[in-house]
Amino acid sequence: MRIGIHSNTGGSLERAAVNAHQLGANTLQIFSASPRMWRAKTPDKLQVQLLAAERAKHDLTPLVIHSNYLINLAAPPSAVRENSIHAFRGELERGLIIGAEYLVVHPGNYRGLTREQGMLNVAEAMALAWRAVDDAVKTKPSLSVLLESTAGAGTQLGGDLSELAIIQQLATKYLDIPIGFCLDTCHCHVYGFDLATQAGFDTLLTTARETLGLEHIPVIHSNDTKARCGSHLDRHANIGTGYIGLEGFRRILNHPDLREKAFILETPDDKPGDHQRDVAALKELVSPKKSSTPKKLSQSGTSAGPKTRRST
Repeated sequence: MRIGIHSNTGGSLERAAVNAHQLGANTLQIFSASPRMWRAKTPDKLQVQLLAAERAKHDLTPLVIHSNYLINLAAPPSAVRENSIHAFRGELERGLIIGAEYLVVHPGNYRGLTREQGMLNVAEAMALAWRAVDDAVKTKPSLSVLLESTAGAGTQLGGDLSELAIIQQLATKYLDIPIGFCLDTCHCHVYGFDLATQAGFDTLLTTARETLGLEHIPVIHSNDTKARCGSHLDRHANIGTGYIGLEGFRRILNHPDLREKAFILETPDDKPGDHQRDVAALKELVSPKKSSTPKKLSQSGTSAGPKTRRST
């Protein structure tokens, strides 16, 4: 299985991979630039090479990039929208240059607009950003864009999984790379899927299967939550310390239809060793596969899970 963490680059792409390996991860997520600034530099060629070497050395795959927090692709015509399209174009280019498998983006907030116009804006912004990507880096792309589920607070898109599906359908024909989805356990729980219970987990799995297609969800952000189910409050907690709890994550990790996914932590690092404990906690919750191996998910569709696997 693939269990990993969001790793700080500390100004060095290579350092992010080294840190992830030292924490016991075999997959990782990074920011390709500062997540709270519009400006960003093109990745250094040597750093890209060193990152690739560390990934190969420690079998760190897939590599996921999380988009800038300032990006709001659903925004109405404004400076924010223009900056968001430009910034997302940069995320796409850096993802291609770095060799990431996935680029995760929040769909955004449609405040002042209708829900339908917000979804159209996201699709159009993605298309405009892709069109502006330097043709020199579009050769043989291995990158997929993943629309992330959200807490669904106020006019925030993505809590309702059908919104993600509609955006994907609208944008797919304008991009030459696949568009899939990333589920966040904290976001799903606070939106209204009670992942602390079997019934709540079953409801989420059924909804995701019917609305998005499980084969189109290669990454699951694995975060416990400080907020109650249905609160719409995005407050991540360390594994086992929040409302989802250890048994909730045991169900998620061991479901035969999810074991092929990349589980990536975005949990707090408030105390020394928090991240290492969270990686270890997920690993300890994984039960050995039974002798009759569950059938793998189909790799066809808009996106696919990691190609190489190794037991944790």
